[in-house]
Amino acid sequence: MSAPDRPTSGEPAAERDPRRIVRPREDPPEPIPAALTFPKLLHDLAERHGDKRIALQEKRYGIWQPVTWSGYRKRVRDFAHGLADLGVQPGEVVAVLGDNRPEWLISELAAQSLGACVVGVYPTSVGEEIVHILTHAGVRVVVAEDQEQVDKLIRLWDRLDTVEAVVYYDPRGLEHYDEDYLLEFTDVEVRGQALEVDRPGWLDEQVAAGQSSDIAVICTTSGTTALPKLAMLSHGNLLAMGRSLMSIDPIDARTRYVSFLPFAWIGEQMLTVACGLQAGFTVSFPEEANTVKADLREIGPDVMFSPPRIWEDMVSDVQVRVGEAGWLKRAVFAWGHRVGERIADSRVRGERAGPAQRALGAVAEQVALRPVREQLGLTRVRRCYTGGAPLGPDVFRFFHAIGVNLKQIYGQTEICGIAVAHRDDDVRFNTVGTPIPATELRIAEDGEILLRSPAVFEGYYRNEEATKEAVDADGWLHTGDAGYLETPEMAGSGEALNSDQLVVIDRAKDVMEAADGTRFSPAFIENKIKFSPYVEEAVVFGGEDRPYITALVTIDMHTVGAWAEREHLSYTTYTDLAQKPAAYELIAAAVHRANEDLPEAIQVRRFLLLHKQLDPDDEEITRTRKVRRGVISERYGELIEALYSDVDAVTVTSTVTYQDGTSVERKIQLAIKPMDGFTPAPKRRRFAWSGR
Repeated sequence: MSAPDRPTSGEPAAERDPRRIVRPREDPPEPIPAALTFPKLLHDLAERHGDKRIALQEKRYGIWQPVTWSGYRKRVRDFAHGLADLGVQPGEVVAVLGDNRPEWLISELAAQSLGACVVGVYPTSVGEEIVHILTHAGVRVVVAEDQEQVDKLIRLWDRLDTVEAVVYYDPRGLEHYDEDYLLEFTDVEVRGQALEVDRPGWLDEQVAAGQSSDIAVICTTSGTTALPKLAMLSHGNLLAMGRSLMSIDPIDARTRYVSFLPFAWIGEQMLTVACGLQAGFTVSFPEEANTVKADLREIGPDVMFSPPRIWEDMVSDVQVRVGEAGWLKRAVFAWGHRVGERIADSRVRGERAGPAQRALGAVAEQVALRPVREQLGLTRVRRCYTGGAPLGPDVFRFFHAIGVNLKQIYGQTEICGIAVAHRDDDVRFNTVGTPIPATELRIAEDGEILLRSPAVFEGYYRNEEATKEAVDADGWLHTGDAGYLETPEMAGSGEALNSDQLVVIDRAKDVMEAADGTRFSPAFIENKIKFSPYVEEAVVFGGEDRPYITALVTIDMHTVGAWAEREHLSYTTYTDLAQKPAAYELIAAAVHRANEDLPEAIQVRRFLLLHKQLDPDDEEITRTRKVRRGVISERYGELIEALYSDVDAVTVTSTVTYQDGTSVERKIQLAIKPMDGFTPAPKRRRFAWSGR
């Protein structure tokens, strides 16, 4: 999977260089007006719809609590005045730490109304990460969700030199806290109402002075190699991206959308804010993290955007449900999935289904595919997007087989999350599509993907050197990713398909070379292994004079635990379950299936099951679940070396901390499983569905 020189059909040889500039096939949308901002869009929507339409709704105690457009604007105005009373000035940064709630968006738009901006902090962040973001951004006011987040800030208070006030919006458990810097969200709104009485018209002047070039949001980068950088995105950047996306995939005020991914992630800002305030649709917030699936089924969203882990979890859920179903249901779904997969593959090749295939598809839809979509809450969805990390082709094919229009997008925080996307009539499982309107794409001489558009960010906050490295003098964003352009001939159907599409190999620094010289993407192999419902994470090693490919694998505790119960296999902890010989055989079968589709030189030869799950708190993966390969290679160097030796087990020392605060060191022996000569045990159930 290198970045070769590939010709493009229908062009003179001199113009078929895949490193040429590629532009979208659609005309660019109208440019963003110089004075357009998100608070102004909110004002216009409130003027147009008032109390007649719902802007936000949050589920509480099983009941959806609506907020109209006029109510939304009033709360933003009250909180904006309240922030002003706390001393927030234009150009400052307000931080928000917590899960998705209406107060998150209210805080964001209130800060923007004052000419300030917000930086989101992932609700799972702890310690050094919080200190780094708040200190580097010079944050004086933090809006925190609940007692859990407030407790984090209290513990870190002596290190938060710039922070002066913490505003919380869920008061449960905080009634007896007496820190003088703690304020309740509703109290700040009341203070804002009093300020508005004293200064009528003042906020209107602040909002009117806003420009599209003002910084609206600061998003943290994924931080796969170091602490995250803070990317500054202007109103104009986000609005341009949203307008370009909606020009190819229309979104209107009737669109149903459920917001359940962190606003600190650019993906959620992309749809909820950049598209939501331009289209004026209702944003729904689930009651709790563990009710998301039920709330998705209840709302039935028209559009979704999620990172690969969400789609992988859905596939695992279906695989487990099918495995636990009766033989008749398994047989029906297996048949329906095969029919759906053939139809999906034909569509990808640009071929029209014949009458017989359409008839079979209609039957499969009713008896097998639609029921699965209903369980996933995807019955009404028109388009789904995945981005933020590579999604394996097997997972991609699964969703198209069950009738879900899942499309890959490619982008980065530095270009507002999206620059390249599939079109409805041209989806290929191994590509990420073509540039969206107003975006240009070029492959550099060394295979790096370069992008240019009005959505390219304004730079890294207080980091001019990194900004100059990211964006060159001609406005090209250097992504750090390696890729190439796939022509219709390369896709296998030059007549039916009509576009060159981008294939992203991996981060350029992560592309490896096997012993025989074959260049490959470790993420590609990892995704094939992770298609198994029993695998949570896989990290592949090889290249750099390594004789073969190996992997560290972590099991999915939920699915492997359920499997162990069905097999009457007793266990105590994650570590105990992961080291069971039967668990090794289970995962070896998944590795074997992944190896079947790989060239021999890049097949996984040996693997071990890690004694713990990879944890963002241990800096092993990012908050969006991207593997930090440098950390893994350093922390588990002894295990990696053992994979390349002739030993069949390796001993590690693990520190266990008990609830009373005491800790003890334990030695754990991890088995190493060779794949040479491995043959999976035959399936005991005739109609079990393997996902292939």
